[in-house]
Amino acid sequence: MTLSVEYEVKFLGEYACLAIKKHLKKTLKWESQVKQDKDPEALHQMRVGIRRLRTAVSRFDRFLKLPKSASDRNIGKIGRSLGVLRDLDVLQETLINIYLPNLPPKEQKHLQIALNTISKQRKKAVVEVQATLINERYKSLIKSLTTWLEAPVYQPLASLTVENVLPDLLLPEVSLFLLHPGWLVGTQVEAGKIIVPTDWQQNQVEQQLASEGKIVHDLRKQAKRLRYQMELFTELYGESYKTYIAQVKRIQEILGSIQDSMVLDEWLLSIFKSGLKDKFPTLTNLLMEKRYQMWQEWQPLQIKYLSTETRKDFHLTILQNYQ
Repeated sequence: MTLSVEYEVKFLGEYACLAIKKHLKKTLKWESQVKQDKDPEALHQMRVGIRRLRTAVSRFDRFLKLPKSASDRNIGKIGRSLGVLRDLDVLQETLINIYLPNLPPKEQKHLQIALNTISKQRKKAVVEVQATLINERYKSLIKSLTTWLEAPVYQPLASLTVENVLPDLLLPEVSLFLLHPGWLVGTQVEAGKIIVPTDWQQNQVEQQLASEGKIVHDLRKQAKRLRYQMELFTELYGESYKTYIAQVKRIQEILGSIQDSMVLDEWLLSIFKSGLKDKFPTLTNLLMEKRYQMWQEWQPLQIKYLSTETRKDFHLTILQNYQ
């Protein structure tokens, strides 16, 4: 089994170490630029590095004896700090580049108030990120993991070959994804058969998201967790596996777009308190149109992953198609 990594990996422990080393390196690569707040892309890349490092640590924890500072909880706190700033960057970019040019002058004037608020919130978030990257939690994480990688300490299961455990590592997360209640949002169950209505109007989608939006968002988070875990083992599988990763990523993106639109609505409401539709009739309609478009893109994937054939094939891909 030849992998596109530094050397041939046979045992689970050393594969885990390579994953942790890779994502720690990416995290550190962008640290200096993030501290200086030079480029939003640097923040994005560092946040991705931290997220993937967290996935590697949490998924391989039972096979390794990691330092206490390298806990899922500690890495999560660091990631959330970066996430607040990143979310503001995305919100600002979305408003300026996508929505502002398509609004009439009166709404543009109102939106500038919101952009000024983002600017103030962002300054505060930058200070918090800079503080995070010099505090003891972060420094201890980096130092302890760097030292640990020089002489890794393993649990007994780390001596198993990767081939022996791949399905056991992946299938539990696949099951959590496929059994998530978010798949049933907007469906009807009749005599044990799931019906997905595809003729809904925009107002019906809005009503559904108003009542079940949190469940849909949670499915998006589960898709992200599954995708990150699957991507730990991309080199060990063939094309069908990569196709499933791409589809899970697309599900994550579509549901994320729906969530981002809803969050933008809520954020504007928190600033203007009331009369949002009166102040932003055009923007409100654009946001609803975006959600409706994303819902229409979501439904074919919803139908596909509710089918017995797809679910069986997904499991068989995990079980049979690794190299």
